[in-house]
Amino acid sequence: MEESVSSTTGGDAAQQSAAERLGFTKGLVVQELGWDSDTDDQVRVAIEDAIDADLVDGDYGNVVDAVLLWWRDDDGDLVDALVDALTDLVGGGAIWLLTPKVGRSGAVDPADIAEAAPIAGLSQTTTAAVSKDWAATRLVAPKSNR
Repeated sequence: MEESVSSTTGGDAAQQSAAERLGFTKGLVVQELGWDSDTDDQVRVAIEDAIDADLVDGDYGNVVDAVLLWWRDDDGDLVDALVDALTDLVGGGAIWLLTPKVGRSGAVDPADIAEAAPIAGLSQTTTAAVSKDWAATRLVAPKSNR
């Protein structure tokens, strides 16, 4: 697939494969929402390495190919956050909802994601572990004749 990115530690290589597994490739514009001190910086750096660019924030003001949404159980209304995450997302783009794994502080019940996604107009397609503490759920707008 993509050329491999050299790394200085084995942990970086594992994180890089997680970024690639999520489909992040060179040239994509990825918006990051919900960043806080508990987010996994190794995952963030791996994604930046995979896209060969910095992540953009909510003030970017242009279309993005994907959204990385860090979300914890006490962050508020997930439906509202997902609708907001759609604002700059290009048609066909994906929202990667990153939540703490079950048993971790701030873990989100998978049923809450399954309930919120269709209300926000999204379908859940994939779930993947991206680090020791975080899991990612891929959400996309269903194909329709808009």
